[in-house]
Amino acid sequence: MQKTAIFAALGLLVFSSAAFADDDNASCTSAPHAEWMSTEAISAKAVAAGYKDIRQVKTEGTCYEIYAMTTKGERAEVIMNPVNGDVVRAEIDN
Repeated sequence: MQKTAIFAALGLLVFSSAAFADDDNASCTSAPHAEWMSTEAISAKAVAAGYKDIRQVKTEGTCYEIYAMTTKGERAEVIMNPVNGDVVRAEIDN
């Protein structure tokens, strides 16, 4: 019984690690494109989240990908949910 629980936990750990490794294909929404925020609105959400100098907003799969700067002057690639504007992931270059 205890071995079964350990193997189940290890399997779950491996499965969840694989999901995080595939973040480049993050799924942000299943909503139709007609329900997405405009690029202007998503840019405003990015600024409200603490990013500035929005350089580019593009669609990447079911997400918006925003290239901007942090308040510290670092380059940022921000993945945002196009329906509600939540930050899904952010990568900061030092």
